Amino acid sequence: MSSSSLKADPVVLPNLPSSIAQIGVMTKYELLNYFRSRRFFILLIIDLIISSIFTALVAYYGVSSFATAALGFYSFWWGNSITLVVILSGIFFGGDAISGEFQNKTGYFLVGNPLRRSSIYVGKWIAALTASLIILAIYAAIAIGNGIYYFGANLPYQFGESLIFSVLYLIAVLGFTFFFSSLFKSSSMSILVTAILFLFAFSLIQVIVSTLAQVEPWFIITYGSGIIGNVLTDPYPTTQTVRGGFRGDTSRVFAVSIPEGIAILVGYFVVTAVLGLLFFERKEFT
Repeated sequence: MSSSSLKADPVVLPNLPSSIAQIGVMTKYELLNYFRSRRFFILLIIDLIISSIFTALVAYYGVSSFATAALGFYSFWWGNSITLVVILSGIFFGGDAISGEFQNKTGYFLVGNPLRRSSIYVGKWIAALTASLIILAIYAAIAIGNGIYYFGANLPYQFGESLIFSVLYLIAVLGFTFFFSSLFKSSSMSILVTAILFLFAFSLIQVIVSTLAQVEPWFIITYGSGIIGNVLTDPYPTTQTVRGGFRGDTSRVFAVSIPEGIAILVGYFVVTAVLGLLFFERKEFT
């Protein structure tokens, strides 16, 4: 027997999937989780209810009661409601995306697999963005359908810009919600804090800072989202000094510019997404 035949066969290690493949698998199963838990369909129903309310209002009172041109119509419909749709999407799909893994102990088994935590985090975020974009697209389609019915195929370019800004705001909101979801180990706590901040706290702080302190609230995400509705106004609103009150006091009314609004939203996404990933990387599963 030759010495070569006595040599042990080399150990062949299995090829681990790449980070992109891991992200793809994570995204797929997280989307399935949305459908199985029915949260996607619940938000879709809410989406359709909001659209139905606007459709009924315009049909009952007449489109002339709300707008005389296509731009005014989209400003009334899209500008007054899309931020709520975006916030609800962030709460539904991002509020417990990470904290749920800690609360339900499912993350303990998930990280036991040869998966990078960054792949888990990014995959979940992409799944949340995908589900939210579907909701956003359906809402936009209904708004455009009504606009075409009343004003024909006269789709203002400002609506396209507002749609892009809405997606940017959605990206920033999801980054923020994932940050708080990584910060807490309780799903209810992360969802509650996120909902309070976006539905009440940010708006209240913005009013206090801008009206009482007379300081531009450039550090608040909801102030940056003002470009969504502002771009649908012709001419685009600017910061103005107005005179009012019994003593004729002057005060400033702030309006975020497009470059400033984009910078605020991008900054919020980058900072919160990175911090959320760092928290998730360091937090222990027990």
